[in-house]
Amino acid sequence: MPPAFHAAARALLSDPLTNKGTAFTEAERDRLGLHGLLPPHVGTLDSQIARRRRVLDGMADDFHRYAFLRELQDSNEVLFHALVQADLPRMLPLVYTPTVGAGCERFSEIWRKPRGLFLSHPNRDRIPDILADPALDRVKVIVVSDGERILGLGDQGAGGMGIPIGKLALYTACAGIHPAEVLPILLDVGTDNAGLRDDPLYVGWRNPRVRGEDYGGFVDSFVSAVTDRWPGVLLQWEDFAGHNAHDLLARYRDRLLSFNDDIQGTAATAVGTLLSAIHRTGASLIDQRIVLFGAGAAGSGVAELLVQALRAEGLDEAAARARIWAVDRDGLILSDMAKLTPPQMRLARHPAEVAGWMRDAEGGLGLLETVRAVRPTVLIGASGQAGSFTEAVVRTMAEGCARPVIFPLSNPVSRAEAHPADVLAWSDGRAIVGTGSPFGVPGVTQVNNVYIFPGVGLGALAAGATRVTDGMFMAAARALGAMGGAGETLLPAIENLRSVALRVAVVVAAAALADGVASAGDEELTEARIAALMWDAAYN
Repeated sequence: MPPAFHAAARALLSDPLTNKGTAFTEAERDRLGLHGLLPPHVGTLDSQIARRRRVLDGMADDFHRYAFLRELQDSNEVLFHALVQADLPRMLPLVYTPTVGAGCERFSEIWRKPRGLFLSHPNRDRIPDILADPALDRVKVIVVSDGERILGLGDQGAGGMGIPIGKLALYTACAGIHPAEVLPILLDVGTDNAGLRDDPLYVGWRNPRVRGEDYGGFVDSFVSAVTDRWPGVLLQWEDFAGHNAHDLLARYRDRLLSFNDDIQGTAATAVGTLLSAIHRTGASLIDQRIVLFGAGAAGSGVAELLVQALRAEGLDEAAARARIWAVDRDGLILSDMAKLTPPQMRLARHPAEVAGWMRDAEGGLGLLETVRAVRPTVLIGASGQAGSFTEAVVRTMAEGCARPVIFPLSNPVSRAEAHPADVLAWSDGRAIVGTGSPFGVPGVTQVNNVYIFPGVGLGALAAGATRVTDGMFMAAARALGAMGGAGETLLPAIENLRSVALRVAVVVAAAALADGVASAGDEELTEARIAALMWDAAYN
């Protein structure tokens, strides 16, 4: 055989989008020159899944399982996605939260093969050339991060690439976006994590973070190159620090089809789960007193969607905001505090409202003092402050509420505001609990953004939307809240995430049409039409 034939055979096996491993048939091995490069056994996708499951079962911990799955994804995309789709309850925590947190922290240690694009600041003038790669012609969905606020772990620099990779694995698993149509991108503008810069294994740009106009210009160059390369692409902003997250969303949401999952996806997931919880209590949304702990990108996003939901129930703007008390690192947010962000200003209470409140030893109004005064029915944590929902906080809340709704949502597990078993114990089993990460506690719902963002993306693409509107996220939240779960859980089972994504996509596409941002018509947005767009992992 000529050398070119051998080279083509090796290239076929080296490309994760074309490699089938032992599942290449005898006829394919003859035609493609694969004999000798593969063992003689001809397998099936099912037998390959069984082999990988056995390897996973023999591993000592979830981090090594995560690393193993990342290598599998880089060698055989169909097998990786088939394995994930076959057992979502087990695989979801391995490919994303909570294990992805360790994957980001140790990213440089386990990096093996290129996946996605690292667009570094020193290469800012080369971005259009980098994006021009013909292998990227099919891209429809991009998830991008700059690695500054990874989960509750802070600045992980180039290690933040683990988040776009993980999110896009879920786009494929849940929404059926073909793996050739997704692209993870890390904007490497340096890191302020000195430990990473000093680590000889660190794979990123060893420089303090670029900020200010230089940062803004870099991101703008990136967005311009993306819109030139892929008109109509969906871009998801992920794990940017709060001061950039809101600015970038506001700047670009009307320029290309884009949304921020930390702000909008978290909000829709939390509000949808809250609607399900309130339905269990028999009360209405406008009867709730809501304390929000953590008013960064995620927390403020939850608050704004709650205001939208409350207004839909008939309240005016002022009355809706009066139902929400936001507590951040300096305590209850008051309008006379210095250095409040614009989203925090919208949540601030007037100092006169708290004039008679009991204060802590330093004269402050922390979470416990706020709970004592407000007697909330709902407590939502998006702070990244582990253990902040103390026994005193939970017991005080439970004293004034028969079925308190308590959501410690921060990820990973090490950053959760409380362990759900403790919340249940301190509330005498009366609390309705949702957590950001899986804890394995019976009756506790995992309030994971995976219930929202894949369906929002699929629906936006199916509708040919030109922008992602607030109405599309509100529709997604209401649809999720209406789905409910079995037994004590508030959301559908993890194994049903594909049907959840499809249902969310249908209502999001309809909302896009209603909001006047869709290019598709009613006849193209039926559930059957959208379902037909979803890819299943199988060999051709």
